[in-house]
Amino acid sequence: MKSCHGIEDETGLSLLGSADHTTMLIFNGSIFMPSVLTLIGIPGLESVQCWIGIPFSVMYLIAVIGNSLILVIIKYENSLHQPMYIFLAILGATDMALSTCILPKMLGIFWFHLPEISFDACLLQMWFIHLFQGIESGVLLAMALDRYVAICDPLRHATIFSQQLLTYMGVGVTLRAAILTAPCLVLIKCRLKLYRTTTISHSYCEHMAIVKLATEDIRINKIYGLFVAFTILGFDIIFITLSYVQIFITVFRLPQKEARFKAFNTCIAHICVFLQFYLLAFFSFFTHRFGSQIPPYVHILLSNLYLLVPTFLNPIVYGVKTKQIRAHVLKMFFSKKTP
Repeated sequence: MKSCHGIEDETGLSLLGSADHTTMLIFNGSIFMPSVLTLIGIPGLESVQCWIGIPFSVMYLIAVIGNSLILVIIKYENSLHQPMYIFLAILGATDMALSTCILPKMLGIFWFHLPEISFDACLLQMWFIHLFQGIESGVLLAMALDRYVAICDPLRHATIFSQQLLTYMGVGVTLRAAILTAPCLVLIKCRLKLYRTTTISHSYCEHMAIVKLATEDIRINKIYGLFVAFTILGFDIIFITLSYVQIFITVFRLPQKEARFKAFNTCIAHICVFLQFYLLAFFSFFTHRFGSQIPPYVHILLSNLYLLVPTFLNPIVYGVKTKQIRAHVLKMFFSKKTP
């Protein structure tokens, strides 16, 4: 093996010094446990990434401001200390955390040409992204169950959704996501030692994007990634769908048209959020594994939108469609101040 920037010994090992003075160990053309990775952003659209960063940053600002506003309103309005709004607050906090994990580094790539990230920081970002995705999916399931009980068994709603149950659900959703996604870190860190390149054709550290860099057998990593996706997203979408089917059956059996409309209206916001989250999630998931014919920039753009669009749309959808939230927002900004 030839190395023009490093020193090679008789075993085929060489030390390659990079421009930022880090040292990588090269073995038979593969890089052994790289300390630094490079995110290229959106492959094929490098020349316009600075412009793509503008709408992304606007979405991020809307997500932070909108979700913060909802959190403040729910915290200080005692009338909103109900399961539906508590779940909405958790969803808003998760959305802000998810977008904050991604966008600052992404804008660093797009605007300031800072593509490098340490290997451990990349794995940590990957874990946080999938952790918050899992939490968001679990919260959407909890919200669907809340609507199911509120509409199908309203007299027992307050008894079933007690403060203790809400605590258990919050802890359970978080632990489920953390425990199921943590082995992805371990499998990459402990199994994959040799990498063909340190360049990730993505704008953030995604599980399969990192795994595909390895020269070793990655079947276990792929299988476990599929297992996590279907255990979390698959399980949740099945039970959310069953909940809404039962809700619709109950709603259409109501004798009064006005009662049917009112019951259905309380679910519209949840359905909108549910559809845009899971449709984008599964499209991104399957194209990354099976969409070899789809141009890379299309996949990467959709992956970015999958993570960013829900975070800024959720507060808008709930702010517009939820009467209580909308009323408090209007009151906050347009109420006349008494002297």
